[in-house]
Amino acid sequence: MAATASSNSPLDSVSVSVPVSASSAGGVVAEDITARAVHKRYEGLVTVRCKAIKGKGAWYWAHLEPFLVHSSDTGLPKAVKLRCSLCNAVFSASNPSRTASEHLKRGTCPTFSSAPKSPLSPPPNSDPPSRKRHASAAYQIPPLAVIDPSQICTQIGYPAAPPRPQQHLVLSGGKEDLGALAMLEDSVKKLKSPKASPGPPLSKTQINSAVSLLAEWVYESCGAVSFSGVDHPKFKAFLQQVGLPPISPRELAGTRLDVCYEEAKSESEVKIRDAAFFQLAANGWKPRCGSECGAVENLVGLTVNLPNGSSVFRRAVFAGGTVPSEFAEEVLWETITGICPGSVTQQRCVGIVADKFRAKALRNLESRNNWMVNLSCQLQGFISLIKDFSKELPLFKKVTQNCLKLANFSNTNLQVRNSFHNFELQEHEHACLIRVPSNSQGGENLNFTVLYAMIQDILSSSSALRAAVNEDSYKVVCVEDPVAREVVDMVKDVGFWGELEAVYSLIKLVQGMAQEIEAERPLVGKCLPLWEDLRGKVKDWCKEFNVAEGPIKRIVERRFRKNYHPAWSAAFILDPLYLMRDNSGKYLPPFKRLTPEQEKDVDKLITRLVSREEAHIALMELMKWRSEGLDPLYAQAVQVKQRDPMTGKMKVANPQSSRLVWETCLSEFKSLGKVAARLIFLHATSCGFKCNWSLLRWVSAHGHSRSGMDRIQKVIFIAAHSKLERRDFFSEEEKDSKLFANGEDHVLSEVFTDGSSL
Repeated sequence: MAATASSNSPLDSVSVSVPVSASSAGGVVAEDITARAVHKRYEGLVTVRCKAIKGKGAWYWAHLEPFLVHSSDTGLPKAVKLRCSLCNAVFSASNPSRTASEHLKRGTCPTFSSAPKSPLSPPPNSDPPSRKRHASAAYQIPPLAVIDPSQICTQIGYPAAPPRPQQHLVLSGGKEDLGALAMLEDSVKKLKSPKASPGPPLSKTQINSAVSLLAEWVYESCGAVSFSGVDHPKFKAFLQQVGLPPISPRELAGTRLDVCYEEAKSESEVKIRDAAFFQLAANGWKPRCGSECGAVENLVGLTVNLPNGSSVFRRAVFAGGTVPSEFAEEVLWETITGICPGSVTQQRCVGIVADKFRAKALRNLESRNNWMVNLSCQLQGFISLIKDFSKELPLFKKVTQNCLKLANFSNTNLQVRNSFHNFELQEHEHACLIRVPSNSQGGENLNFTVLYAMIQDILSSSSALRAAVNEDSYKVVCVEDPVAREVVDMVKDVGFWGELEAVYSLIKLVQGMAQEIEAERPLVGKCLPLWEDLRGKVKDWCKEFNVAEGPIKRIVERRFRKNYHPAWSAAFILDPLYLMRDNSGKYLPPFKRLTPEQEKDVDKLITRLVSREEAHIALMELMKWRSEGLDPLYAQAVQVKQRDPMTGKMKVANPQSSRLVWETCLSEFKSLGKVAARLIFLHATSCGFKCNWSLLRWVSAHGHSRSGMDRIQKVIFIAAHSKLERRDFFSEEEKDSKLFANGEDHVLSEVFTDGSSL
């Protein structure tokens, strides 16, 4: 019976009949799922009926009995029905309350009016009575009638037994026996029904393929999924449902891991061997504070950047605490000699990019190997710039002190806090304390992540703060507390909010550029334009917020000099991507955008990267390149851009064109061409595969076990190899953070804490 009326029980409005198909293995699984849902619905109705008969539910359950209807093809339950215990009529179980109204209360049931009345049975066409029952009336409730097996047999295709008269049994256990009786009847039905025929089993090849994919997923999660998790009962049940055998954690950490590791390692070595030259990227030198794992760990990832734009993972190095520059130098050179054993083949490594140790390790290696160009990571440069602002810019210091005073007072004064939270609830429907750095009393070396969060909290709560300080209760606090008077003056001061907005805007400015660097991973030729773009944006920021340019300009230039490398200027000049068209129609290198010192850097670097015999030839070719440039058609082809479907920004259509032009149509520049092809492909960031906190806990737990560290190394290699192939540079924690952040800023939470990326 179709039903749309509202119900009196939690299960009344749930649909129960689902079509089932058994034409394939997938159909069998669908049938099984449907059967489970139907059976669960049936059990729910039985439970509701038992409670109702005890006086805790709707009156009509004394006369309606749920039963299962089985498929004649598979024997599986396909629907739940309701039977009237008075006249044996059968109805849909989709809405029992509607069925009761239509069949019982309206007089459709011929025996309802003459049925024995009970406290659960209301008079026809009247409202249901109160659910309150007396203990003495418990045994007056009509017991559950035994379901007629002939009805069930007819449903499933068996010969019907002769009908028997309706029985009302008095059970020895009283009303508590009703639930047990329902379970007994259900067991009888299951025994009478034929068992479901299983679908065709998976072949051995399908099982092996599925288990291999599952194992690779566990490895590539790099600790986010526990090996022992495959022993979870529900995971085992899942495997059984889809026709797969159980997997042992020992199997995952044993032969399968070894085979997967050897495959990934072989693929990486083939790619490195095929490349004429490469760049080594080292990331993770900065210690990661392991409060979660109880240790401080360095997980340094060494990645090989290839000329075709791809990257392959080489190795991971574990070190605890502060790492000396000499150790970093040894690790870098050991990795290079491991790839290129001979003194001649070592020149295949044309440079290193690292996130730390530029001052000693990188310069030492560069001075001993004249063919190398060793760079510091640009992402780290921009991160350090924001730290420079927070430490040296007077505006930052003033805003920080004011924010600390406001936040500490609002959090600690009970009366003010309650008032502030009341207005927060009205405006944002939630209220919490303003985040404050733990060492805020000292005022020095504040955690910039929490400092930035504090500024965000105060800005987002500006309306609530203004409303709180205008309340009469706050005025009472001001009489006795001088800090309260300072805070109220601050909140009412337009200048305070203007300065706060200026600091926040400057952080956002640099943060946005850092996000682009992390996402786009620019090559070395992009470094000079990046810093020029930064200078222009900072200048506009000074004008917008009426801030003196002098102090902030000095901070930017000092950070630029710390990060600058002559390769920036040389790659900018040699990369056809930055050629500029002059009045004559030629596409010439942008020497005009270099300073005289940078022009000298270009000459010095080019002569260093070639042999002494080729030095003068290379400089002559550089002069020719400066005066003639590149054929306009090729220059335009290199500079063709297209819109990125993911970001909507215009990007170079073929980034490899710059290098390919030097290796093909500019072949007359024999000495300069070799330098250009190697220079312009160099990456300006060391960003690589990022580890999870789970991996750090592994290292902390198994760091002193040789076999344990061997397994961890293999898991890291497999995970890094897979992620670099997919160009997936984010850890699971970052993805989850982005998923739950709803578009909020997340980069600073990573870059201003001791994060580790491999």
